[in-house]
Amino acid sequence: MRIAIVNDMPMAIEGLRRVIESAGIHQVAWTAFNGHEAIEACREDIPDLVLMDIIMPGMNGVDTTREIMRMSPCPILLVTSSVNTNSALVFEAMGYGALDAINTPVLTGNNVLASQAPLLKKIAMLSILTQAAPLGFQSHFNITPSQKIPLTHGSLVAIGSSSGGPQALARILQSIPHDFHSPIVIVQHVDVQFVHGLAEWLSTLSNIPVRIACDGDKPVAGTVFLAGSDNHLLLAENGTFHYSPTPRDTPYRPSVDVFWQSLEQHWKGKITAVLLTGMGRDGAKSMLSLRQNGAYTIAQNEETCAVYGMPKAAVDLNAAMDVLPINDIAHSLLRKR
Repeated sequence: MRIAIVNDMPMAIEGLRRVIESAGIHQVAWTAFNGHEAIEACREDIPDLVLMDIIMPGMNGVDTTREIMRMSPCPILLVTSSVNTNSALVFEAMGYGALDAINTPVLTGNNVLASQAPLLKKIAMLSILTQAAPLGFQSHFNITPSQKIPLTHGSLVAIGSSSGGPQALARILQSIPHDFHSPIVIVQHVDVQFVHGLAEWLSTLSNIPVRIACDGDKPVAGTVFLAGSDNHLLLAENGTFHYSPTPRDTPYRPSVDVFWQSLEQHWKGKITAVLLTGMGRDGAKSMLSLRQNGAYTIAQNEETCAVYGMPKAAVDLNAAMDVLPINDIAHSLLRKR
């Protein structure tokens, strides 16, 4: 991959350059010391990936991400040492289309190699996700009508989202009333170290409780559950949440498809599946299967998406019954409950 680096500290730029080049398969496209330089550089040379700092003088990483995605869209990974104390800025930048966020690796000392590994792993994953046709996977579920056990006759709302997702989720949850009578389960593509921050941030905006889905929890009406692991969230046969490392052959972790397939197998009540903004195709195939089995399915429309990838894939498969702007999705959920 050709990777650009945006950071106001020369030492950080040099350190990130060494990490990128150490893999032997990537090269540095260009570097920028501030947001204005990055915007101009992207106009002239769009890289395969931008490593974007959040805190910079003048134009910060949020505003820079917004302008790059408006004028020269390209994949952006937020890389900053201050991510845990600036989670609201991280989620705002993701709302404009940044794909994910990760802490800046330690660039000197005895722990250099171990610290650099997560960044290289993240770059490798994004390399797969940004391909025109990301890797698929074989379902590890054997879904047949005879295996479906009626656990509940209630309704459940399942939401999948990726790049741009935090802001879209916030818009929906702000419009859900406190007396909403269905559980809401969200699979958002985000690094596990930021999931708790995302849950806390959404809690400040939501009228109903937001919590991380834990092993053994059951979906509860009027509660939002957020997938909280790099493993895949599943609904088990006994109606509880469970995390699994398999399937391993999908770049999406956690995967919308994997969770929605488990719903098709084990949830016997009404299902509403919503696919929001995001890069890639995660959720499209399972949405089609859910629709074919009686679920109500919604895809976010192109005009209100930060990245029209996942919803477009669903629309192309004719998996979405309705294609709606983000402000109309909550209203549709209220009508269908």
